Amino acid sequence: MNNKPQVMSTDDVPPQDRAGFWSDWIGRMFQGLRSDAYGDTVVDGRATTLHAGEVMLTHLEASRHRVTRSSALARSVERPYLKIVAPWVGCAGVEQKGRETWVTPGQWSVYDTADSYAVANPERVEHLIVMVPRASLEARGLALEPLMARRLGGSGGVSTLALQTMRHAFEQLRNMPEPAARGVGDAITQLVHLSLLDLAGQETAVSQREALRSRIKEHVRQHLSDPDLSVDSLARALNCSRRQLYNAFAEEADGVASYIQMRRLEACRRTFDDRAADHRSITDIALGFGFQNMAHFSRVFRAQLGMAPSDYRRAAQPAT
Repeated sequence: MNNKPQVMSTDDVPPQDRAGFWSDWIGRMFQGLRSDAYGDTVVDGRATTLHAGEVMLTHLEASRHRVTRSSALARSVERPYLKIVAPWVGCAGVEQKGRETWVTPGQWSVYDTADSYAVANPERVEHLIVMVPRASLEARGLALEPLMARRLGGSGGVSTLALQTMRHAFEQLRNMPEPAARGVGDAITQLVHLSLLDLAGQETAVSQREALRSRIKEHVRQHLSDPDLSVDSLARALNCSRRQLYNAFAEEADGVASYIQMRRLEACRRTFDDRAADHRSITDIALGFGFQNMAHFSRVFRAQLGMAPSDYRRAAQPAT
């Protein structure tokens, strides 16, 4: 028995009625999901849905629109799914659990239909939408909540294989007997599970880097006056390697050493602005925040703020 597709299209609907037709259809197809077209009065769309066992795959082509599910609607869902959006054309912004991520062709993201969410499609799109029963992944012992509204794919690995499999499955399902289609659904579920496992490992590594970066910044804040504060002293104090320090700052605009210098410069600048510190000399302030060489201090201060420390301080003083 072949897989019979379910098709929805606005092609035969009068233009003035398409927005309402589209909104009603989205609500029926996706368990009360609400849709709007950014205020556009005319919309168009086409969706073709196929089944791979308990997994549903929908090829969606539509003008710009956004969909939302409120907390009340989410609680009323009879059977929760993990829903995947994978653009062929355009982009999608997924928001859930206070997180927001944008995916483009070659990428995908997952969200939970049993919780409130929003998906923005600010331009005409062509998406593959895949719905996997949440219970089939929960049964595998994976903590799902931290993985929702994250970006997958785009850099190879199992998540790219999962995306390719979902796309190829949609192309072949309509000519596939039901037993084979169920097997394909099981394969998709397994690949989504492996992709989320991989993402969980990456998120753990990211969290560890973020925690180390926070510790570095706090240590620098507390030890700015120490002239011996450096990458090596940080590594010793935090019991980590130089490589770990550099990796923790990989997403920062400057490296660790530059961060220390910038914080020292900022502390000096704030002190120059503080009228209560007018009695302190520039040398005293610079040495107090860890600078050991006044020529070096003057050079980096001028490079950063566009004037010599003495000129900056003079300009910061109130006119008399």
